[in-house]
Amino acid sequence: MRLATALFAATLPMLAASPAVGWEHGFAAAQARAKTEKKLILMDLWAEWCGPCQFLQKKVFPTPTAQAALAKVVPLSIMVETKDGTPSAEGKKLAEQFKLRGYPTLVMLDADGHELRRVVGALDPDALAKFIEGK
Repeated sequence: MRLATALFAATLPMLAASPAVGWEHGFAAAQARAKTEKKLILMDLWAEWCGPCQFLQKKVFPTPTAQAALAKVVPLSIMVETKDGTPSAEGKKLAEQFKLRGYPTLVMLDADGHELRRVVGALDPDALAKFIEGK
């Protein structure tokens, strides 16, 4: 009985944890999903060589606070430049379309791709959640 109780207690945190949020990597796919799910899009424009971009991806987005906020939107990750500065085709197009001025840039969009708000720079999990909520 104690073994069963110990096994149940050990697996409880895994049952409570929600699965990681699914990121889109193409603008058209994000728009289609946003329309289907009736959600806004959070577009992350980033570069491989950008330290604050890596901080967001590795230290902020995986946190429980960020994951809960990201579940309310369609997250879209667009790499604009590789480590050597080479632009990606879609990243370059979106950087021009949305007048990218710095990395990382987070842009909230409606399902039709119209910009609602933006922030430049890395945010902590709480600030990210507030940005997504429009606060």
